[in-house]
Amino acid sequence: MAITDDLRKTLTDPTPLYFLAGTADIAGQQAKKVPALIEKIQAEAPERIEAVRRTDPKAVQEKAATRVKEVQAAVTTRANEFLGALDGDLKKLGENAQDLALRGVGVLAEYAVKAREGYDSVAEHGQEVVKQWRGEAADEIVEIATAVEPKDEAPARGEAPAQDEAASADSGSADKPVAKKAAPRKAAAKKTAAKSAE
Repeated sequence: MAITDDLRKTLTDPTPLYFLAGTADIAGQQAKKVPALIEKIQAEAPERIEAVRRTDPKAVQEKAATRVKEVQAAVTTRANEFLGALDGDLKKLGENAQDLALRGVGVLAEYAVKAREGYDSVAEHGQEVVKQWRGEAADEIVEIATAVEPKDEAPARGEAPAQDEAASADSGSADKPVAKKAAPRKAAAKKTAAKSAE
């Protein structure tokens, strides 16, 4: 039964959906920054283009050639040093390789923890976004309901919440969702009893 419990938990876990909502919200926030970045690039582009036009191609070639020669000399010396050290101390190289492997495992574990923390933080952000979206939708529904509802039913509805509060206060140690479910049933039963009495 552990497998079915694990599957049930995996399929009912909303965290990936919260992660998706959080990612979408963060992407939306970043997309809002794009127009300002484009304006900045457009403002800087003419200056940079003019600077490129003013540069002498021969000077650029000379700089590139000297840089290539420097890099080639540095690589040659480093390669010679490495090969000299490799010949001299193979045992030390094996220890270094083992040490590097252990460090690599440690770094991977650290990155895994950071990735999990990042995933959790984006999922929490997504959960807040979903709550915000739901709250906005609920506000819109309430506004629509108040606009559609006739004025005569408003006092009758005002009495029902008072009865619900009294029922939930009487239940004492009962959980709130149970009290909320029980209260409307009583109200529905009273309405049907009142209709049958007429």
